[in-house]
Amino acid sequence: MYNLLTQPLLQAAPGGAMTLPGLMAALARDDIESFPALRPHQGPGWHMFLVQLAALALHRAEASDIPTDETEWTRALRGLTPGYDADEPWCLIVKDWGQPAFLQPPVPDGVTLGNSLATPDSLDLLITARNHDLKQAVARHGAAEDWVFALVSLQTGEGFGGAGNQGIARMNGGSSSRAMLSLAPLPPVTAKVMSPRPGAWFRRDVAVLLEMREAELERYQHLDYRPTGGLGLTWLAQWRESEQLQIKDLDIWFIDICRRIRLAAGPDGLIGWRGNSKATRINAKHLNGAVGDPFAFVHKTENKSLTLGGRDFDYRILSDLVLGDDWAPSLLSQPASFERENETLALVCAALARGNSKTEGFKSRILPIGGRISRALTLGPKRKALHQLAQAQMKAIEIFDKAMGYALALAAAGGDRDKIKKEHYAYTSESRAQFDRAADDLFFDHLWARYDAQERGADALKQEELRFAKALFTPADRLFRAALPTIPCAGIYRPRAEARATDAFRGRVHHAYPELFERQQHKEAGNAT
Repeated sequence: MYNLLTQPLLQAAPGGAMTLPGLMAALARDDIESFPALRPHQGPGWHMFLVQLAALALHRAEASDIPTDETEWTRALRGLTPGYDADEPWCLIVKDWGQPAFLQPPVPDGVTLGNSLATPDSLDLLITARNHDLKQAVARHGAAEDWVFALVSLQTGEGFGGAGNQGIARMNGGSSSRAMLSLAPLPPVTAKVMSPRPGAWFRRDVAVLLEMREAELERYQHLDYRPTGGLGLTWLAQWRESEQLQIKDLDIWFIDICRRIRLAAGPDGLIGWRGNSKATRINAKHLNGAVGDPFAFVHKTENKSLTLGGRDFDYRILSDLVLGDDWAPSLLSQPASFERENETLALVCAALARGNSKTEGFKSRILPIGGRISRALTLGPKRKALHQLAQAQMKAIEIFDKAMGYALALAAAGGDRDKIKKEHYAYTSESRAQFDRAADDLFFDHLWARYDAQERGADALKQEELRFAKALFTPADRLFRAALPTIPCAGIYRPRAEARATDAFRGRVHHAYPELFERQQHKEAGNAT
């Protein structure tokens, strides 16, 4: 029932309802713009699932080209599941629980799935604080595709959820999350929306996995993946209690499952059942997520995949990841051999930040990167030069941040610098956070311009430095002036406090960047004459 290979259960726009192979063919033709039922936090998992599935199927079929025909995709997907004449591994419901169903491993004798699931979102990996962030179990009339997206989200992205609820192999520990960092083609500048198209991105990533398979097997030879014949669809294998799959028995692009789940027919549609397990499905806890995930950055010395935690993909994190020396980039975050040097790409970053049984929020960022820059990121000396420029920009941001912080704290102290205390700085946090977000918006465009300016000489580089400082001064000055009247201060001291705070802010900025005030000084000198 609900056979993904033969029934049009998945909605795409444009195109309407499609089978899974029909959807993959449409992606290969770049005919799809969106998946209307896909929730934002499910998007990264869905993309990664489709890319890995395609790479597994095409490798097994010994195909070098990505098919654009639904029939070819149907044949390739069935090639991953020989011996299942009724397509059980591709069906949402299989009455015999001793057989696999889509992303649902067989249930062995003696194992009970005792927890019922009335809605697809109650199956999803999202953990909400007091059920406030996103309401749970509200999709009472969920369609089959809602269950598909929830299954993919859970089985390929979930962490530890308490006793018996294990996490996936492709993350660093149960309280981590699976972060996705991948380059993606951007549409022409004439396009209405400057974000990656699902099909072009899918086609690009699948092509990279097919091309780089042998090189990645060599890179991860210490994990002893099978060159051929390894298990890719982990839901096919029997899952007896305490039994684990071993990395050496898997394909390098294997698709995770982590929970015992089965779907069944209910009175009003699909329902689910969930059970526990004593051990993780894959014996990989000791690897800390460093299992050859093509979407994952891995720390070079600690050999663990990226954990975003409660942070964002801001300029600090991305500078550290992409430009620093501590992290090995993911395979798919590096330019492919077939990508032109003048082609503008986007670095797509996404993760559902998790803590201990809590969600820190869905984090995502799309960062446009010119082809020349993307290739510089793979070259040691040029990457180091970019990192040094990024550090210089961070120091500039720090200058403005400290100027704002000190000046506003001075206002809170009534204009008396000798009375500034730690609690006075607490009043500055919101305006400084807003400034940091403004700086984040400016950071990379100016960094790329600064990198290009190096080739034009020292004067051009200095001009870009000042251009960045001027761009920072605009939000810093605006936010400082907006925050100053709101700072608590005794009325009798307020005129003095605000005057001294303004002098302190502008004086510190002037000390670092006197050029920002030259025009004003010339104007004042002209008025004086």
